[in-house]
Amino acid sequence: MFKQKKHVLLIISPILLFLACHPKTSEVRENNYLNFVNPLIGSGGHGHVFVGASVPHGMVQLGPNNLTKGWDWCSGYHDSDSTIIGFAQTHLSGTGIADLGDIIFMPVGKLPSRPMKDTASFAKTYFSTFDKSTEIAKPHYYQVKLKRYQIEAELTASQRVGLQRYHFPKNSEANVIVNLEESVQSILSRKGTLDAGIKILNDTTISGYRISDEWAKDHKVYFTTVFSKPILKHQILSGADTVNAKEANGIRLNTILNFENDNQPLLLKTGISYVSEAGAALNLKTEMPSWDFEQTKAKAEEAWNKSLSTFDFEAQDSTIVTQFYTALYHSQIAPSVFSDVNGDYRGADGKIYQAKGFTPYTIFSLWDTYRAVHPLYTLTDERVADYANSLLAIQEQQGTMPVWPLVGNETGTMVGFHSIPVVVDAYLKGFNLNQERVWNAIKGFEDYNQLGLKDTRKQGYISADQEPWSVAKGLEYAIDSYAIAKFAAQTGKKEVFKTYFKSSQNYKNYFDKSTGFMRGKLSDGSWRANFNPYHSIHMEDDYVEGNAWQYTWLVPHDVEGLINVFGGESKFITKLDSLFTVKSDLNEGASIDITGMIGQYAHGNEPSHHILYLYPFVGQQWKTAEKVREVFDKFYKATPNGLIGNEDCGQMSAWYIFSSMGFYPVNPVNGMFVFGSPLADKINITLNNGKKFKIIALDNSATHKYIQSVKLNGKAYTKSYIMYDDIMNGGTLEYTMGSKPNKTFGLAKTDRPVSNP
Repeated sequence: MFKQKKHVLLIISPILLFLACHPKTSEVRENNYLNFVNPLIGSGGHGHVFVGASVPHGMVQLGPNNLTKGWDWCSGYHDSDSTIIGFAQTHLSGTGIADLGDIIFMPVGKLPSRPMKDTASFAKTYFSTFDKSTEIAKPHYYQVKLKRYQIEAELTASQRVGLQRYHFPKNSEANVIVNLEESVQSILSRKGTLDAGIKILNDTTISGYRISDEWAKDHKVYFTTVFSKPILKHQILSGADTVNAKEANGIRLNTILNFENDNQPLLLKTGISYVSEAGAALNLKTEMPSWDFEQTKAKAEEAWNKSLSTFDFEAQDSTIVTQFYTALYHSQIAPSVFSDVNGDYRGADGKIYQAKGFTPYTIFSLWDTYRAVHPLYTLTDERVADYANSLLAIQEQQGTMPVWPLVGNETGTMVGFHSIPVVVDAYLKGFNLNQERVWNAIKGFEDYNQLGLKDTRKQGYISADQEPWSVAKGLEYAIDSYAIAKFAAQTGKKEVFKTYFKSSQNYKNYFDKSTGFMRGKLSDGSWRANFNPYHSIHMEDDYVEGNAWQYTWLVPHDVEGLINVFGGESKFITKLDSLFTVKSDLNEGASIDITGMIGQYAHGNEPSHHILYLYPFVGQQWKTAEKVREVFDKFYKATPNGLIGNEDCGQMSAWYIFSSMGFYPVNPVNGMFVFGSPLADKINITLNNGKKFKIIALDNSATHKYIQSVKLNGKAYTKSYIMYDDIMNGGTLEYTMGSKPNKTFGLAKTDRPVSNP
């Protein structure tokens, strides 16, 4: 941990000095890693992170929804906004499209009367502002005061249950609005709420559901809520109409519940389920039988502290420590538990299944997370097999490997079938996966006809005049094919290996040697005309959220082959150097995701994340050190605007975590981590096999950013990479840092990383 230095007066006695230097064991404070987490980092700008209470990878993310909707409100909350319409049970974190943010509760005092037949959103009539200076945001706990009503709200959670505590001012009405109309939404062309329902079961219990068409086109969520005080009266609103009943359903459903204000706080606990109201009730009964808010809060804190403690991180700069642990926290919000406590879960085909031998998870931002988040999990997370088995189950239910699964729906967002490298990497690293099941899931990839894959098999490339995003799709598919080839090689499937290895080389068909860029090729084999490597039109051209400068390097599985198509190391280095020095200009209409620019390197979007780590493949590891430190300094800040792009369910954070350790997984399925420049002075890592791995950086500082030499387990280590097995065996990695490049480190070809070790 970061250790704050205490200055001791030199005039104290020798005895006191001894005691100060040798504190009793009972006086040594155990590390509380949550003290180093700031959940508000990334809540401004385009970070889109979740703010609220949860436990690691929990089903519930209980937090505030702002009144505003739009792209920068994908998590329901943005630092620029000071409005609240209520506290929702579910949220996404860091995504570029909005969804969830549903089952909303809002404590209010006396409500203003609404005009008859008022068609405005009910939330616009009752929302409150809040004072950010008194807001408390921690991973396990959220507190805010609603200025309009002077009500203090506190939130905490277990895995499937949210617990809230409301403090109403003296002599105020005590009302709670249950809003099933609103959610977090950015695709305004979708229908939003399709149906919702609520039941007043008794004087302390309600239940209901919400079905919506947003990013997930058939999103079903159910809830059961119990209150600590009796409901004195209720009013159900369907739009502007009042429903005189104890249950109702509709599209614009809100319910006002009234309670006695006896100057004691009102508590409410809400279990949710993606299966049924009965499932929600079972989750509630099982996980939170008591009303002890402080105990629940303490358990949530303990869960986060345990999860974060897998990394014991030390640095002289406390800001770096905060950034590291906040990144670690952000990487552990999703994937989220998707099954009820009895194992029931909703499959990708809409049917209800009973999970056997694994816990199902959802919210896999695979286009982002296959690059570094999932390789990070293979070091310390004990749920890796559950994640992989969740993806395999989805394949069995929908017939194809998942692309971007969200609460039982395949959104199909972005390009590539990157559940393939995630599952293959987990298998190759020895996690508990059935070989035959993995093979049955991935072998059908060669039969997929959608999204340009038919073209790929027919001619080795996707025709740019027939399919949008042709270059991006083709390059990502080559990575998926490589993963299958790796699996085939490991399991003795020689002919399969040949087929998929050949497909993995299709990236060469997009490389134009005359320009030195990957570019769109037409059906007749000619290049698309009027080529401009800086040009990008969002959602319309040959690249996804990028341009030719950024996508030309997307060959993490065959860097040697990429070097060869450039014409050798010298030309490769010249081109790579120029990436960071050319103009950063973008045309009008370019994707808003292209951010964090150094030349045309764009750290704000995932296809660029590995590029800094290509230099060691040509013996220039020191250049990676320079560029990594520049990215740290420019694009990661301990502020609400501290992330340069969408956090993307942990990927922006995983880059920071790996790079802070001094290495990064360029190839997400070969088990190799390429050296960069560590931020940490020391890290003790508890691995998921129970062993310990220590990283030490001697003479490390802002100016001492270059690796001079490395030792592994006390012995000189000359390679500019480390293998997964070396880490998992436990031991110590020691960097010695310096202010000038050691250009001989990693120079020898035998010391360079390779794509196929």
